[in-house]
Amino acid sequence: MDRSHARLIALILLLIPLRCLGDSAPSIDGPTSPTKIAELDSRLEKFSLSELQDHLVSIEAQLRWLSPYSLRSGVGVIGFRSAWQGSADRQEWISISLGDEFSIDEIVLVPTLWRDSNKGFRSDGFPQAFRVLAGTDDDLKGTVVASYDVSDKIEPRTGPLVISLEPTNASWVRIEATVLSKRAFDTKEIFQLAEVLVFSGMENVALRKHVSTSSNSNDRVGAWNSTYLVDGLTPYLMDSSQGSQSLAYVSRFGEQPVLYVDLESEYPITGIHLHAVDQDDTVPQAHAGDLGIPNRLLIEGADDQDFTNAKTLLDYQRTNVNDIGPTMMWRVPETICRFVRLSAIQPSVTDLNVSQDVRIGFAEIELYSNGKNVALGKRAFANSMPKPGDRSLRALTDGRNLFGEIPPLRTWLNQLAKRHDLEGMRPLVVAELNRRYARQRSQLTWVTWLAAFLAFGIGATFVVDRIVRMRQLTELRSRFAADLHDELGADLHVISLLSDLSRGAINNPDKHESLHQRIRIMTQRSSDAVRYCTNMLEAKELYGDLLDDMQRSTDRIMADFKGELTFEGDVAVLRGLKPRTRADLFLFYKECLVNISRHSNGTHFYARLTVHGNEISLTVRDDGRGLNDDHTNAVPSSLMRRAKLLGADADVQSSETGGTTISLKMKTRKWRFRK
Repeated sequence: MDRSHARLIALILLLIPLRCLGDSAPSIDGPTSPTKIAELDSRLEKFSLSELQDHLVSIEAQLRWLSPYSLRSGVGVIGFRSAWQGSADRQEWISISLGDEFSIDEIVLVPTLWRDSNKGFRSDGFPQAFRVLAGTDDDLKGTVVASYDVSDKIEPRTGPLVISLEPTNASWVRIEATVLSKRAFDTKEIFQLAEVLVFSGMENVALRKHVSTSSNSNDRVGAWNSTYLVDGLTPYLMDSSQGSQSLAYVSRFGEQPVLYVDLESEYPITGIHLHAVDQDDTVPQAHAGDLGIPNRLLIEGADDQDFTNAKTLLDYQRTNVNDIGPTMMWRVPETICRFVRLSAIQPSVTDLNVSQDVRIGFAEIELYSNGKNVALGKRAFANSMPKPGDRSLRALTDGRNLFGEIPPLRTWLNQLAKRHDLEGMRPLVVAELNRRYARQRSQLTWVTWLAAFLAFGIGATFVVDRIVRMRQLTELRSRFAADLHDELGADLHVISLLSDLSRGAINNPDKHESLHQRIRIMTQRSSDAVRYCTNMLEAKELYGDLLDDMQRSTDRIMADFKGELTFEGDVAVLRGLKPRTRADLFLFYKECLVNISRHSNGTHFYARLTVHGNEISLTVRDDGRGLNDDHTNAVPSSLMRRAKLLGADADVQSSETGGTTISLKMKTRKWRFRK
């Protein structure tokens, strides 16, 4: 798969939100590929705010489940370092002979890590540009299976670089660095790697195979050698961040038991992984790193527990502490067996040669058959019975270490690589979200000012409209007044003339009658004109003070009745009513008095007007005969019509002893506006 395909897959994996936020872990086993940061940044601008938020949630959800970068400490091998060069464009290469031909589908490059005082651990000497070739013994030229240039920005990095391939038959793999990086120590151009893994399925077929290089450093430090490039040791601790921890099994001081694993069935064993005992959880650690690992370890397989037909799987002889790592891996010739025995041929000693500290133990024993750990969950035992307080032998095959579950090697490296990619993507998404939020705040400020401007405009429009209407009303009143003056003045003048003529024609009955008829017609016309004009004018032109008008009407209409009108409350509230409202309230009261005087046949009445807060109550009562049975408690239509105009509630009650009580209740404001 070429670089463009790798980028495309990575972008698709990023830009499709993952809906895996429940209790189960997200899918994190798939391959990852590097992406061009500038290209990714430009693509993020095309997504909506909700899509960006989904991406951020997805990234953070995956980071919670991915294995973290738990780095080794203490002494150990580092990897391969080339000779330093004078410029970055000098080519350096590494070639790994796989021995047999395999169908490979993934290559993992683990960077050499440098402790940066400002940015933490970063890759050191990882090439800026390189290409990967694979071929067979019959194809020494090979085929380019992956290529990266400077624009891909694959370094600096902390996690491994996972290169996914289409299944390719290969017996050798070659990595050619075309643009070198500067070494942090002295800024010299160099090519460094901690480990190279070549996977065929779940099996690392490059493990402990022959390596040839274009050059080697002249450093005499024992931690650098081309063989360390394929020894299976990485700068990371096997930490999955999932599952409960398990304390490694380790024997008592001075004891060298033989360890056994019963696989329960026969399996063709092709690989062995031994996880070293964790060197305490303190800083600094209490041991040099070889606790429980003998100088010589013999691992055998057999069909029966007596090992009568024992077959050697591995005869491991270590030379110094650099041979020890958190996870030690070997590929062994395929051997079919059910029982596996681990024996210490020589007692374990520390670098300080403290012979009394003789122990054997491991955090986990993994036995691989066709890429699968067949020892997981199987019975582990020793040639001597454990004593009270001893660590459990079950820890040897429980699939866990001090950090939790132990994932398959390929899965673990893919998680570290995906963590590197997601941690690089997250700041870009966060930065884009911050830009969007800042833009939203700016837009919100503009919208707020726009809303304020619109509110001011609406208020100004309302005021202007009211002023225009008042001017129109004033103009209308002036026109009506002029019309009333002109027409009524003319009519009165004509009537005056006709009256003078009628006085002169008093001896002529026919003429006198004709003049009287004309005067009557003019009088009726004047009356119609006055009625029309006065109905079109505002109420305040017709009425004055409400209480004074009500009192005058009471005195005039109820002259033959005994009673009075009383008032209670703030008279300023009445004066604050609109003219039309005052007129309607007065006419309601006047209609009540007219009804009493015409229909009640009573002698007494009582009227009370009350103002309380924003409520006005009017009560009018008489001692007459009451309403007819057919209209009991029914408000007369004339009063009901006037009450509706007021927006008030009207009620009529008849007493058993005679008399009627009319009540009106109204609010002085409606929707906070004055009536």
